[in-house]
Amino acid sequence: LTIPPITVSVVSSMPDGIPAFAGTAAAGCQFWEKAAAGAFVTSTPDHELCAIGVHTHQMADPSEACQKELGEALGVFQELTYVRSDDVPRIPVMSQPSKHVVYAPLAQSPVSPDVVLLFANASRSLVITEAVEQVESGIPPALGRPACAAIPQAINTGRAALSLGCCGARAYLDGLRDDIAMWAIPGAQIETYAERIGALTNANDILTKFHSTRRADIEAGGRPTLQESLDRIS
Repeated sequence: LTIPPITVSVVSSMPDGIPAFAGTAAAGCQFWEKAAAGAFVTSTPDHELCAIGVHTHQMADPSEACQKELGEALGVFQELTYVRSDDVPRIPVMSQPSKHVVYAPLAQSPVSPDVVLLFANASRSLVITEAVEQVESGIPPALGRPACAAIPQAINTGRAALSLGCCGARAYLDGLRDDIAMWAIPGAQIETYAERIGALTNANDILTKFHSTRRADIEAGGRPTLQESLDRIS
């Protein structure tokens, strides 16, 4: 993982013992990477340099300037046909206003996570997809812009979502490289997802060895049976 698993927790009041965010974030997605260094809690003003993030998280009581910037941003997006007017209602948004948001590394999360963010490459995303399908008995959605919409998507539905990022998140996050995507995993069942990810990682490692060995044997002129290929890796 290019960034450790990060927890996102929406809370109604400032929790004791968790420092308030100190600094400036050019976009709300930067909080994910900053949280790798330790837990902190944010409020609406901390998010207001990113009107889109304020919108998707429905941050409570945004300033008039922020609301104006949201309208202006959507206007620019529509001119570019990046976000058309009929696309806007389909962008996931938190169902209730968010007063504060706690970000932390999963290993040090001071509060129960609503969402756990995983930043994984394609081969690990394969395993996560398989795990999510088994836990949820369904295929996870793959989201595009904006990347932050994966958080309300997971919270509102109680189901995992894959985000392929957006051009903004990929500009603001050093760890969101071209070969990396992000997963938003519901925090309430994180142990279940983790167990399945572990089991399927082991299975994929064994089966990768099986397929690689079988390919080499067949390309060398052999015609091994399934059992013969299994015997070769045991």
